[in-house]
Amino acid sequence: MKELEFLNQQGVAPGLIKKVEEFREFYGVEKEAEQRVVKPSIPFYGKEILEMAIAGILQGENLLLAGPKATGKNVLAENLAYIFKRPVYNVSFHVNTNSGDLIGTDTFVDNQVKLRKGSIYQCAEQGGFGVLDEINMAKNDAVSVLHATLDYRRSIDVPGYSKIDLHPATRFIGTMNYGYAGTRELNEALVSRFLVIDMPPQTEESLGFIFGRMFPKAKEKAVEQFIGVFMDLQLKCMNSEISTKALDLRGLLAAMKIVDAGLSPWQAIKMGVINKTFDIFEKEIVEDVVRTRIPIEWGREDVYD
Repeated sequence: MKELEFLNQQGVAPGLIKKVEEFREFYGVEKEAEQRVVKPSIPFYGKEILEMAIAGILQGENLLLAGPKATGKNVLAENLAYIFKRPVYNVSFHVNTNSGDLIGTDTFVDNQVKLRKGSIYQCAEQGGFGVLDEINMAKNDAVSVLHATLDYRRSIDVPGYSKIDLHPATRFIGTMNYGYAGTRELNEALVSRFLVIDMPPQTEESLGFIFGRMFPKAKEKAVEQFIGVFMDLQLKCMNSEISTKALDLRGLLAAMKIVDAGLSPWQAIKMGVINKTFDIFEKEIVEDVVRTRIPIEWGREDVYD
């Protein structure tokens, strides 16, 4: 199957790929949810992580992806939904997210009180993959909804309405960063409802795969330097020399894209990476890192054939 070719390229176990194909054939997608089955803009690279995640999902488990910034947690979640051909329902947790946002709230339609279904309710109905972003920022009110939804009961009690059971293809994928403002430790009861994958830092190999898939016309030398920028910044973050603000893989990939439009690599990387930090001293450090890799005089012709 062409859509799963990138799994073969990474050497993912053929037995797992075969079971994924069977899953896709067995569980169809309702027409109203087809628009939520989206091909990710960034492919995920990591044979071991993919195999662990695929095996867990095949056995009906929910996943919790934990790790620092720029390790590809959301990219993996999007790729898994595409691999299994399921509609995606994103929930970004913050201080104001409550049970009504997840399940739904009463609304007045055609002179009747009706339930406006929340994202978790829709996900349960359509057999979707619910991506629970920054789950360690969830309030107790929101967490209480997740407990019954994520455990063996696989059901949602809708106050004032009937209980609904989750579609058998429904899975939930939580993501969490360490140490961000507003985050907290997840309680044991919630963690026990997930299989936890600790996301490793990016490597030159993983970035090479991503750049190769996204920018096939880019020159090898230029790609090496763009990857080098990320690796150098990642090392400085690990050594606590800078914050993680400038460690932005999406920003780096966006910079590579706009170079193709004709902008100079230096200007593009300023927009995508350097200007992500607003501390003047930190910005100087990031600029120095970029300057050692990306010459100011470079133009589009130095990056693309």
